[in-house]
Amino acid sequence: MPGKFSVVTVILQNGQLLPISYLFPFPMHGERIPLTKVKSIRENLREKGLLKNFLKEHPFNMIQNRLNQKPAPQGKVSRQPLRNYFDMAYVGNISIGTPPQQFSVIFDTGSSDLWVPSIYCQSRACNTHRVFDPFKSTTFRYSGVPIELEYASGMMSGYLGYDTVRVMWTPQDQEFGYSQWEENEAFDHAMFDGMLGLGYPGLIAQPVFAFYLKEGSVVMFGGVDRSFYKGELKWVPLTKPNYWQIALDRITWRGYVVACKSGCQAVIDTGSSLLIGPTKEVINIQKLINAKPFQEEVRNFPQGHSGALHSGRIKFWILGDVFLRLYFTVFDRGQDRIGLAPAV
Repeated sequence: MPGKFSVVTVILQNGQLLPISYLFPFPMHGERIPLTKVKSIRENLREKGLLKNFLKEHPFNMIQNRLNQKPAPQGKVSRQPLRNYFDMAYVGNISIGTPPQQFSVIFDTGSSDLWVPSIYCQSRACNTHRVFDPFKSTTFRYSGVPIELEYASGMMSGYLGYDTVRVMWTPQDQEFGYSQWEENEAFDHAMFDGMLGLGYPGLIAQPVFAFYLKEGSVVMFGGVDRSFYKGELKWVPLTKPNYWQIALDRITWRGYVVACKSGCQAVIDTGSSLLIGPTKEVINIQKLINAKPFQEEVRNFPQGHSGALHSGRIKFWILGDVFLRLYFTVFDRGQDRIGLAPAV
């Protein structure tokens, strides 16, 4: 039943209704890190007249099924598939080394790695970003272990090292990756230096952290702040150990079940800007909401907001920032659950 888009609703396995609209940011108690909404890679490429060629060279295949893949043991190349940050990004500041060297990173629940560019990097991307210099840190320790992080359209390779990492909590000796090569044109134009993974097993000691992605977006560690959401948190248990994955009952639009008819799985991913699902179901939703092609992508503009609904060669759904902007989202590693409440 095509028509003007209103609201698509995700129904969790416990019967809770969560409307999917299209634009918002993150909150927390304990330690807070302000996040900055920066220009998307798409916008940077468009301003430089490079977007059309980039889309031709990198057809949309952003997500690969990585749920059954595990990092290689120490001493071998460590592989952890990630995703390409192609649209909006929320970045925060961290420092590495003594004295501190500053970097902007994406806080990503879809990966478990911390990495930044280094002086050893020969890629063009490293010429346009801040790089880590181990010779300028009195606390750096070299491990010699190679690391390779794979993206659908590129990769980062380098080595693991140890140094003092400061986010907002007490400085701690932390393993991190420093790049020697970044193979992806998207990295060249990214408005961030590296990534800080918040997936399992996790780089942080706090069992609870949360995101608020509206104006004044923040990521919080060590607890939650009720002033960032209304009502009560709805807790949803994880369905896959060591991964931020939950069960959905169905996805509806105007009372019609349009996807996930027999139940499905979804990953809560702050590192993805999009709402992504199986190709057949996404195409069906795009037809129903009368989505229009935009810059060779499918996009819809409901009620003055912008958003993105994409398909992928996956059997599960990925609920990225376009979904999470609506909610204050709590990640509770201690009890293997996710809490959601409408963001204020």
